[in-house]
Amino acid sequence: MVVRGKVRESYSRKPKLLDKVIISIAKCLFFAYALVWLLGARKVISIDDVVNTFYIDFLRLRREYVEVVRVSECEVVTRCRNPCPILSLALKRGLDTRYVCREVSEPVCRYVLRKLNPDLVFERNYEWIRPYSESCEERIALKHCPQRLSESE
Repeated sequence: MVVRGKVRESYSRKPKLLDKVIISIAKCLFFAYALVWLLGARKVISIDDVVNTFYIDFLRLRREYVEVVRVSECEVVTRCRNPCPILSLALKRGLDTRYVCREVSEPVCRYVLRKLNPDLVFERNYEWIRPYSESCEERIALKHCPQRLSESE
């Protein structure tokens, strides 16, 4: 949580065994949801399809929570401000969201995008993630896209 421009120090403790178990359960639940969702014949043909299929349909975000920062024929960069269960989990457990997102969200997001289109690459900008920033920035690109998220700033 950002408090007067600073992140509370209590949100960066090392995970304990119970935290790891809870995170593993959360990851399994998110994967289960992804597997069921993917039972529908879904494909992403172009970058234009990514926002609707991935953010709106799969993640079930409302459009007003998804800001498209940049879009081209080979990439989309978004910043999301949605109520996030992974952020809530991290904050309630006093853990760094960068750790929890890497463990829970990122593998599932990569898996789903790979199933939607094997040429899609998912990147999360861990320098622009809540509660350290006002939103979470992600980049989804086609493999042939030359510019990486870290180079685009």
